[in-house]
Amino acid sequence: MIHQRQLLRGKLILSLLPAVMVLSLSTQLLAAELKPAPQEFRQEVARHWPLPAGAAANGFWLTDVSPEGSLRVADGRRWYEFREAKLEPLPPPPGVAEGAGWILLGGVARVLPMPLSAIRQIQWQGDAAWVATTNGVLFLSATGEVNAELPGFDVRQVAIGANNLVVAATARGLWRRTESGEWTRVRAMDEVSRGWTGGDVRGVAIDNRGHWWVATPAGVIHRQGRQWSFYTGNEGLPYADFTCVAATGSEIWFGTKRGAVRFDGQNWAYREGARWLPGNEVRSIGIGADGAVWFATDKGLGRNERRNMTLAEKAAHYEDEVERYIKRTPFGYLSEVGLGAPGDRTKIIYSDSDNDGLWTAMYGAGECFAYGATKRPEFKKRAQQAFEALRFLQKVTQGGPHSPPKGYVARTIRPMDWPDPNAGRIERDREAQQHDRLWKAYEPRWPKSADGKWYWKSDTSSDELDGHFFFYPAYYDLVAETEAEKERVREVVRDLADHLLAHDFTLVDHDGKPTRWGVFGPRYLNHDPYWMVERGLNSLSILSYLAVAEHITGDAKYGRAARDLIAQHGYGANVMHPKMQLGVGSGNQSDDEMAFMCFYNLLRYSKAKDWLERWRFAFYAYWALEQPEMNPFFNFAYAAFGRGQTFADAFGPTPVEPWSGWLEDSMDTLRGFPLDRANWAHHNSHRLDLQPLRRQQVVDFTSDDRTRRASRVNGKVLPVEERHFNHWNTDPWRLDYGGDGRQLASGTVFLLPYYMGLYHGFIAKPR
Repeated sequence: MIHQRQLLRGKLILSLLPAVMVLSLSTQLLAAELKPAPQEFRQEVARHWPLPAGAAANGFWLTDVSPEGSLRVADGRRWYEFREAKLEPLPPPPGVAEGAGWILLGGVARVLPMPLSAIRQIQWQGDAAWVATTNGVLFLSATGEVNAELPGFDVRQVAIGANNLVVAATARGLWRRTESGEWTRVRAMDEVSRGWTGGDVRGVAIDNRGHWWVATPAGVIHRQGRQWSFYTGNEGLPYADFTCVAATGSEIWFGTKRGAVRFDGQNWAYREGARWLPGNEVRSIGIGADGAVWFATDKGLGRNERRNMTLAEKAAHYEDEVERYIKRTPFGYLSEVGLGAPGDRTKIIYSDSDNDGLWTAMYGAGECFAYGATKRPEFKKRAQQAFEALRFLQKVTQGGPHSPPKGYVARTIRPMDWPDPNAGRIERDREAQQHDRLWKAYEPRWPKSADGKWYWKSDTSSDELDGHFFFYPAYYDLVAETEAEKERVREVVRDLADHLLAHDFTLVDHDGKPTRWGVFGPRYLNHDPYWMVERGLNSLSILSYLAVAEHITGDAKYGRAARDLIAQHGYGANVMHPKMQLGVGSGNQSDDEMAFMCFYNLLRYSKAKDWLERWRFAFYAYWALEQPEMNPFFNFAYAAFGRGQTFADAFGPTPVEPWSGWLEDSMDTLRGFPLDRANWAHHNSHRLDLQPLRRQQVVDFTSDDRTRRASRVNGKVLPVEERHFNHWNTDPWRLDYGGDGRQLASGTVFLLPYYMGLYHGFIAKPR
């Protein structure tokens, strides 16, 4: 038990501490035994084929993977065969009208006494077939006999097992065929004697171990031998409006009226939306001989497969897309880009963003870690380009008609042949002042460069500075190898740090006033109530900047400035409370991203030895709030300093080891990122496996908001496969994500943590 007084130490963990599992000190001794995560994994990939010309507007209803491996789908009027990645219509047998029921059995067309739209499933048994229909089951023998059973039953699916076992899922329950050919009802009762199979049963499959999987509106039933298990949202089942079931060698797939569900015996996954399916109504699922899963949907045919891949190969894929599509201007700034059509990369639409400097810095930092881990020249080349891009954001502001003090950094640039970004800007700024009394309204928001080639964006924020200062020491330590290269870094860091020192720890714009967010001085943070919320984070930022500046330039004046802020203005204590929060999921995710960058550098470079252990504890408390987010960047940044560590106070040592599962969660996220970074929509608020976050006053909760922010029943965010975000500053607790595939994000969200994991030895290096 933790002593009551220990729960109050520093008032750091607040409402978090009751959930903190304090590990035994012996656990800390195992920290050095970390086994790096392997490179190899199975990447999930989806492909779509839309409805062919002339197909029924309501889509496909049926898949048929024949014993010889052919794939066919039906739309209710005709069959289509999948040949050479195309869907080719199959003509009906001679004398058979379009829309009549028929199947190919051993290459011979067999006409059935019903329309094609009445066939729900074809289940092969050697050269014979069981056909589930809206009016019973048909057994078609290899020699041509037809046996009709369960007449009047709407049979959704038939499953075949060993020893001639046949099970049928019907609208009137689950039925089993006896050896004598009789059908008997199968009753499944849960622990509170509720019957699950007496009514509407949507699907059934038997896997290669002989286990039954039954889909009902109440949830999923698993039968192993004589034992029944039941899965609902409480056990992680995402959705239960089922249409069908299919079993692969190691997984069970469930079609639903709103996406597909996968279960591997341990974890559930939900595949919904255009990223994964051509249409959300999955009517039928077929399993190919290669293990690929085929979906007949209302909008076309889908395929889901797993490909053997390494994390390095995945990184190379994202790097290629960054080079081909994302980088903007000859300097190579990164943000997201527009696409001319959903998912179509043949037309790229470039634009600037408020935080091009931040995104370029985070990408560049990843390249620095990559070079530090591998010494491969392509990583150095990319890191050098990022450095020159960030350096130019400092140089472009000087010498023009609206020039701020030396060292000032622009947010971004845009070419002069683009439309003037100042048009109508002052009116928008004045409107923004109605909601933010510290917002600045001034002209020009976008000054021109001295050479007349660029607009550069002013009012630079602390986000940008955090990114610059996160990148520069990684570049200086890991990439800049010659004295000339290192001096080039010293220059920009010295100029920026001197700007802050000369202007009372603020970033002063061309209007002679601090930018809206570039405020780090004590007269603001400690004495102005409007800056109370930013006190901890901005204190953390400036101390990390000064530590970096002293490390890179070797000038002790930056260390003296930091010591003065700590001793005279309480900045060391301010850092102990970096996040204004009321529990997991509260606060601002941009602040989280910034804080982790600054903590990483503060602990790495600060010479304030008497504060480092305390700041590491503050970092631990912050990380503990973010731990359920499964964020590999956050996990790796903290683990680099927290593994094997303790925090000592009057009550003795307390472990600050990252909790068990941090590496597994990180790898699940890195492996899970889809290769396609287009912004396809995801909808999850209808799911069964959610629990709402506790109400927090820092978020303006309406009843609608609360349905859109939740965790899974395991307390963690939805996996990255089931949501889309461009950067790590996105709220991970959101459930629904808009998007139409017309925007392409960079792979930095993968590249930075992956390369950081390589550098720190958390991930095995590629062979």
